[in-house]
Amino acid sequence: MKEHPLKIASLGLQHVLAMYAGAVIVPLIVGGALGLTSEQLTYLVSIDILMCGIATILQVWKNRFFGIGLPVVLGCTFTAVGPMISIGGEYGISAIYGAILVSGLFVVLVAKYFGKLVKFFPPVVTGSVVTIIGITLIPVAVNNMAGGVGSPDFGSLQNIGLSFGTLLFIIILYRFFTGFIRAVAILLGLLCGTVVAYFMGMVNFSAVSEASMFHIIKPFYFGMPTFEVTAILTMILVAIVSLVESTGVYFALGDICKQQLGEKDLANGYRAEGLAIILGGIFNAFPYTTFSQNVGLIQLSGVKTKNVIYTAGVFLIILGLVPKIGAITTIIPASVLGGAMIAMFGMVIASGIKMLSHVDFSSQENLLIIACSVGMGLGVTVVPDLFASMPASVQILTENGIVAGSLTAIFLNIIFNITKKNKQEIPILNK
Repeated sequence: MKEHPLKIASLGLQHVLAMYAGAVIVPLIVGGALGLTSEQLTYLVSIDILMCGIATILQVWKNRFFGIGLPVVLGCTFTAVGPMISIGGEYGISAIYGAILVSGLFVVLVAKYFGKLVKFFPPVVTGSVVTIIGITLIPVAVNNMAGGVGSPDFGSLQNIGLSFGTLLFIIILYRFFTGFIRAVAILLGLLCGTVVAYFMGMVNFSAVSEASMFHIIKPFYFGMPTFEVTAILTMILVAIVSLVESTGVYFALGDICKQQLGEKDLANGYRAEGLAIILGGIFNAFPYTTFSQNVGLIQLSGVKTKNVIYTAGVFLIILGLVPKIGAITTIIPASVLGGAMIAMFGMVIASGIKMLSHVDFSSQENLLIIACSVGMGLGVTVVPDLFASMPASVQILTENGIVAGSLTAIFLNIIFNITKKNKQEIPILNK
């Protein structure tokens, strides 16, 4: 039976709303942390929305080279927020996009073989990595709650009241609503907080009035990319974690749509993500991955047709070509963002803990992997000069808490789990 175009359009718009807050808050956080001007921030938000649409269409459009062909929506991965801020602060914004480009190329190249690499990234590793990333993000949220670093009214009662009011409103929505309202709770929280801030005289509309109605996207808007080894390693780790998470989403959608997924389907899905990441690097946007909130929306609505997702992708592209719409999001006060960030970054930590719930905690080895990797990740983040006297070649692996913690988890997992399994398999092979 053919769906009515109006129904398809409304369902597509619903998907856009469900992921919109998650999509726009990433450029707002990263751009704010890097000290971008309002014009640059407007561009970053707009290009991100547009690239979400392109990435989604790349994934839904199944062909022999790429695309999973399932009703999946892609958006910028939250896992990349902390690493991007860290890379930008250390090496500048050009290094962020150099690292994104290389990580996207890495994903395209390993897509065919990633199934074989998954054994190096079990829940004890991915859960530890996501938990570390979430923990390193919390200081960003708390600084914004107070009004943002360098703000003249840092820690004022106005900022504290707004941030906690926004957070409380989001919590109330989660407590008393289900379904779609809960799915857009962050978006509603940001909207409500900004309205309150407007009446308090804390909203400046100049960015909206100065923004143009239409713009042509430009490759390398922030300048030509630069390539730093530490930054590249960090973004490759982020890409690997995203692929592991995406695999779960693919199988969940395959189950909902009654589709059996084979190795080629998964490789096509990974390749589409890699292409989206490369485009994100070229057009100075972000790394892209599957958005699980839209999977929940498909379950709620019961509509599994790809036409709805194509429509959502087109909506996102149109929104991304209109900078005035992107500029509206840049007027959200830092304290309102901070309140929402606590919930969102806390959810990153919760996601990491959820991944760790699949770990066998009766194994002392697994407990030690988590303890050492999270401890190392947090320790290097808090005391970045710990390895300052080490050779530069060693500092590449130790100067970033996320890299140090992630490599610790991977290394210990190989020692305790993979080599142990191999030893157990040897006698069986000799029989």
